[in-house]
Amino acid sequence: MLSITFLGTSGSVPTIERSMPAIALKYDRELLLWDCGECTQRQMMKYRIGYGSIDAVFFSHPHLDHYLGIFGLMETLKISATYHRKIKVYAAEDLAESVREKYEFVDASALKKGATYKGSGFEVEAFPVKHCRGAYGFVFQENDRIKFHEEKAHSLGLHGRLFAEIQQKGHVAVGGKKIALEDVSWVKKGLKVVYSGDTLPCDSLLEAAKEADLLICEGTLDASMKKEAEERMHCTMEDAAQLAKKADVKQLAIMHISPRYSDAAELKKFEEPVRKIFKNTAFAHDGMKIELK
Repeated sequence: MLSITFLGTSGSVPTIERSMPAIALKYDRELLLWDCGECTQRQMMKYRIGYGSIDAVFFSHPHLDHYLGIFGLMETLKISATYHRKIKVYAAEDLAESVREKYEFVDASALKKGATYKGSGFEVEAFPVKHCRGAYGFVFQENDRIKFHEEKAHSLGLHGRLFAEIQQKGHVAVGGKKIALEDVSWVKKGLKVVYSGDTLPCDSLLEAAKEADLLICEGTLDASMKKEAEERMHCTMEDAAQLAKKADVKQLAIMHISPRYSDAAELKKFEEPVRKIFKNTAFAHDGMKIELK
């Protein structure tokens, strides 16, 4: 199961209700962070996510609201007598170098397009987006898995170690009869989650998001402020919905919401027009959790 917790969902500056951008992804025993805005470690404490078990941190771009929390978090880990892990950090060149020089337990690499991190049963890839120099989005892609038609497999004599053997060889012999893997199994497509980071709508994001189980997309401003959003290189909420619709994703979560919408009632009036474009849309809030299986 993949568990996604929104630690911070504000854009540019925090509000009383929303902290700075950060997303925690928990897959089996591995913990990843997408962005690490100011006060991320406090948000992890608040929502009971152990920061001492972080495996990798990915920064979408080198703007302060997306990375300032890394230094406080690393300092906390540095003074911990029980912390003895190595954390992988992926960031723009200058930020990667800064973190690498300050903390011996950090293995920092400059972001580039393509495969970035290989976990146990999944990988994370980076793709360029349209915001600033060194801006990237990320794709979490779970490995496809073989699933068996158990009743049929058992009826043909498959049991115990034969399940492992048929996966390795592609076939096994049972009672003098050859059984092919494709005759008793099917492929379960791996989960796919895409994070836009900060960006204008762009082809690279649309391509990366195709048929995703979840698209996490920024929606800084509403449609009435489209011109300002474009000037600041951001998506509107409606842009996010259009991207989700075109990419044929299953679910959309909008975050990086401007502090001008700090009034929940005011934000709510923008939800209906967005959902008219893409029905299965959630407006992310701090502490919101999405679980995918």
